[in-house]
Amino acid sequence: MKRFAFLWLSSALLFSCSLPAQKANTLSEKEKKQGWQLLFDGLTTNGWHKYGDGAVGKGWKVTDGAISYDPSVNDGGDITTNHEFDNFELKLEWKVSKGANSGIMFYVNEDTSKYKAPWMTGPEMQVLDNIAAEDNKRANHLAGNLYDLIGTKGNSKPKPTGEWNEARIKCIEGKLDMYLNGIHTVSTTLWDDQWKELIASSKFRSMPGFGTFKKGHIDLQDHGHEVWFRNIKIREL
Repeated sequence: MKRFAFLWLSSALLFSCSLPAQKANTLSEKEKKQGWQLLFDGLTTNGWHKYGDGAVGKGWKVTDGAISYDPSVNDGGDITTNHEFDNFELKLEWKVSKGANSGIMFYVNEDTSKYKAPWMTGPEMQVLDNIAAEDNKRANHLAGNLYDLIGTKGNSKPKPTGEWNEARIKCIEGKLDMYLNGIHTVSTTLWDDQWKELIASSKFRSMPGFGTFKKGHIDLQDHGHEVWFRNIKIREL
């Protein structure tokens, strides 16, 4: 009986190892049934535009199934989704070069007559090289945390530069949860009195629109460093 169990387990492990990995920037049948949709097709920047403008800056390139920012090209700026989202779950993968800084913002409002930049309205999940980036001195500035608002140093465990990290952001009726590489980094509630106190103690306290919108764009930040994104998927809840 033990021999049979061992052989069954060995066969199961061999079969699982032989299963092909899911192709990047695609949806599995399970994901389709769950309502996921791709925000990046792996080939073009369709569905995205430069914040407050039309065409995506030339610094943003699509290569090897990833959308990346090249700081050597003097034409960048944040890119945002064409569509807005309210209750959603977002998942994606990112990697950075040494010393790099970027971010994933959400609930971004694009009224540029009032807000000149996405970070004036949209909360941000930090994307960072925790080791070599200049902005690595505070826990709430580390990768996977809610930038300048909530952060625990022990929860921020990005992979080494050049390796892909898995990020997930989920918000339902203001209940926000964020994950980095499967670690639950942030859990909070938007728009209540405690949220307003967090903002009042942050660098965003002088920005009256910050963190107030309940529907908005997803934004990928140009912070002047090399960064890559892929498998960008969202489902509305």
